[in-house]
Amino acid sequence: MKSKSDKLKHLPLADRTAYRRLEDVVGCKWSAAVLAAISRGVTRPGQLERFVPGISTKVLNERLRKLVDFELITRTEIEENVPRTEYALTPTGKKLSDLIESIRDLDEAHQRPATP
Repeated sequence: MKSKSDKLKHLPLADRTAYRRLEDVVGCKWSAAVLAAISRGVTRPGQLERFVPGISTKVLNERLRKLVDFELITRTEIEENVPRTEYALTPTGKKLSDLIESIRDLDEAHQRPATP
């Protein structure tokens, strides 16, 4: 007979893939920051680089590709006199961004000193 602790030792294989993808996004400060920036209307790569303190062009491009691959953001190339690229949250990206924002709000509330 399996004990309760045996059940908690391993995630089922199907859950690991989803969990690892989530961990790759939420566990990466850059991914969370890029999602937060896009949710605030910062949609172009140059704007994102200026908006997210300390992020390099290389890391930004890597994170943008990963977020597109995970279908959390979309990439749109706009053909004009000067072509440009814009990013937007997918519905799933919006939900995740809202969750990350809620966690940030919880952290801020936890950091505030309690008032008597």
